[in-house]
This record gives sequence, C-alpha cells and structure tokens, in this order.
Amino acid sequence: MYIGVDIGGTNIAVGLVDGGCNIIERVKAPTLPKRGARAVIDDVSRLCFELAGKAGVKPRDIERIGMVAPGSVDAPAGIIIFAGNIPFDNSPVAEWMRESWSCPIFVENDANAAALGEVYAGAAKGRSSVLMITLGTGVGGGIVLDGKVYSGFNGTAGEVGHMVVEAGGRGCTCGRAGCWEAYASATGLISMTREAMEKYPGGAMSRITGELGKVSGKTAFLAAREGDAAGRGVVDAYIRYLSIGLANLINIFQPEAVCIGGGVCNEGEYLMKPLIEATRREQFKGSPRLTEICAAALGNDAGIIGAAMLGARKDGLLK
Repeated sequence: MYIGVDIGGTNIAVGLVDGGCNIIERVKAPTLPKRGARAVIDDVSRLCFELAGKAGVKPRDIERIGMVAPGSVDAPAGIIIFAGNIPFDNSPVAEWMRESWSCPIFVENDANAAALGEVYAGAAKGRSSVLMITLGTGVGGGIVLDGKVYSGFNGTAGEVGHMVVEAGGRGCTCGRAGCWEAYASATGLISMTREAMEKYPGGAMSRITGELGKVSGKTAFLAAREGDAAGRGVVDAYIRYLSIGLANLINIFQPEAVCIGGGVCNEGEYLMKPLIEATRREQFKGSPRLTEICAAALGNDAGIIGAAMLGARKDGLLK
C-alpha cells in the first residue's frame, strides 16, 4: 500500500493507493497555510495516520509516501523550494515526515506527479514519454520522459506556461509579456471573453453571463454553440493560441502523448477536435509517427495517484 498526498493552497488531499493504482480510501483537510510550512507538514503526517486507521492498515504496512505541491521542488533532497500560496521556503519536508514515518518519502511538483498519474492509470497508461498540460488559473506542465519525471537540474523544469507565444503581448504574472499562460489558461480565456463582450455589448455572451452570474471559461463556448459570431471568435482565438503552445512542446519533446487537463476540457470534443486539427497544422511535418493529443482522465485524482507512484519504477510497476 502507498500513500499519495496532494498539498494545495486550499486543501490537503490524501489517498491510500494499491498496487493497481486504485485509490481505496481518502481523507482531506484544509491547508490553512498561514500557520507555516511545519504546521502544514505536521497535518500531512497526522492525516496519513488517520488514513491508515480509516482503511484498517497498520502504518508499518505503508511502503512509501509521496507528497506533491505546486512550485519548485528539489526531489532528491526532499525539499520544497517554493510553492506560491503555501509558505514553503526551502522546507525539508521529507526530513520532517521521517520523524514520524519510517517508510521512504518522496517529494515532487504537483503537475509532474499528475503526468505520472496519467502514465500509470489514466489517459496515457502504458506510455513512457508523456507531457501533461493543466489549464486552470495558470498553465501547468508535467514532463515524464522514459518513464521518469523530468524536472531539470534545478527542479523547476515544466514551466511551460511561460514560453512566449505572442511577442509583446499580454502581460503575465511572471513579469514577461505574451506568455502562453496569458492566453491559454482559463484566466486568459476569461480575459478574451471580457474584451469581446466590451467590443460587442448586448450579444449572447452578455446574456449568458447574466444567466450564469459571472463571466467564466464556459461563456464563449456556450455562445459559440448558439452561433454567436463574437463567441466563435473568442473560441477560435483561444484554440489557436493553445495549439501554438502544444505544437511547440511536441516539436521539442516528441512525446508519445500529450494529456490536457483542467476545467476547459469539460468542453469535450467541441474543444479537442478543432484543437487537434490546429495543432497538427502547426507541428513539424517530418515525424513518421504522431503524438497522441488527448484529454486527461483522472481529474483531481491524478496528483494523488502520481504522488503515490513516485519511486515506483524501482518496484518494476511501470510496464
């Protein structure tokens, strides 16, 4: 049995995972990050014991614990270097966990773990070279090459949202202009929707926003489905920017698969079909075999499963 821990800015989600990558029990608690990094990890340890008790498993039967968080990680050292809204600052989280747990402890970035989860149990199952792209408030990236998480020499590889796709374009939270994240994230989609609503007031997007109570990532897609030209224009622009970034990544890595996750993927084939077509037009034409582009399958469970599978290659679990 393995434990996967997904530490987010709002909640800590912990799952007990079996050898078949099934989550057989889970617990959850608020992160409450203002208390400090050590308090968060103390809660993680407590939740792991609570999980084992809830599942009727003895702590000594837990073979490993994997912990993931957003931001940069020194995986070999078990240190979370920086994690945005969570106060990790070169925090030796593996060392802290080992004060209460004797099993191996692994630490990784959450997007990398999500990619690993999709490799073991999701849309990319059985493949060894996979990119995971998450479209949320920002654009996250996870990289698995030859069955191993790739995080660069300094633990910060995979910041795919911060490659520029529009020179001199929209400002990004990272300080650059024209980043992929500024266009392909749900936040970017909402910004484009608002701009179109200001340019074309009184259209379908304005009505839909009134019905939903706010502008969301769904607004332009719903309007486009109704035949609204302004909504269609937003969707087309969003897919174009998304395809440019995907093609760039495929051209660099040529992975077996790219899995795309996040709320925008709820649009299903209305998003994926034109996105795949647009990406095929953008990518390098000399490849004898094409990267599969697919929607991620595990949702929020990808982080827990991927965390639990950290270090599993040594067990011979990755086929």
